[in-house]
Amino acid sequence: MPELPEVETVRRGLNQLTLHREITGGCVLLNRTIAYPFSVDEFMPEITGSAIASWHRRGKYLLAQLTHSSHSSPIWLGVHLRMTGQLLWVHQDEPVHKHTRVRLYFQDQQELRFVDQRTFGQMWWVPPGVAVESIITGLAKLAVDPFSPEFTVDYLAAKLKNRRRPIKTALLDQSVVAGLGNIYADEALFKSGILPENLCLDLQLEQIEPLHTAIIQVLETSIAAGGTTFSNFLNVQGVNGNYGGVAWVYNRTGEPCRVCSTPIQRIKLAGRSSHFCPQCQS
Repeated sequence: MPELPEVETVRRGLNQLTLHREITGGCVLLNRTIAYPFSVDEFMPEITGSAIASWHRRGKYLLAQLTHSSHSSPIWLGVHLRMTGQLLWVHQDEPVHKHTRVRLYFQDQQELRFVDQRTFGQMWWVPPGVAVESIITGLAKLAVDPFSPEFTVDYLAAKLKNRRRPIKTALLDQSVVAGLGNIYADEALFKSGILPENLCLDLQLEQIEPLHTAIIQVLETSIAAGGTTFSNFLNVQGVNGNYGGVAWVYNRTGEPCRVCSTPIQRIKLAGRSSHFCPQCQS
């Protein structure tokens, strides 16, 4: 699943390529991709004629602020890539991939395609004057962003306090940290020297401080590398992310630790794989 660095990479690419371009039309190839409006026949007429003012990210959600000559209030287009979603900026002559779910047409024969093999991804149109959270309800459940000034050591400590659950499981909870997923939770725990199965309530402040720093550092490093491609993540121009080649522990089961050469181990926590070094983490 694309995590914060992958979604942020897509956001930056979209802001470089699509700003101030008008949506001239399009088509929906899989109806259930459109989460709102509930009538798919309304979706394309509502967004056609809108121009993209800017793209934003909240956790793993992408939000395009749209402008339209007939509306004075902001309009929003929301996208969640879920497991396998991709937003690709292509020429309309490009052959249509069999997993293409939505096509948005722009001038100069360009288009934005939503490709999604597993079909869990969603798109929303938010009417003018309507609160985004009332339509894209998952936004209301998100914690603060790791790059927000509100994401402090004290904030993280308060979120973890008295929780009788493994720290790895807690970090995957979007009501604790927005945007963090399996890859970067493993990486942050390695860099802070904490085993994934350690319970939150057992962590001391001197452990939470380096964890807070590590979360921000691994996310920044991955964004600089264009995200991670272990399966099918591509940026808007169809390019793989490069973070996987320098990952500390994620997806490196049995390989030597980059610090101490101990083989990386993998366990399952709450049904999710967790990778760690038994020597460097305790």
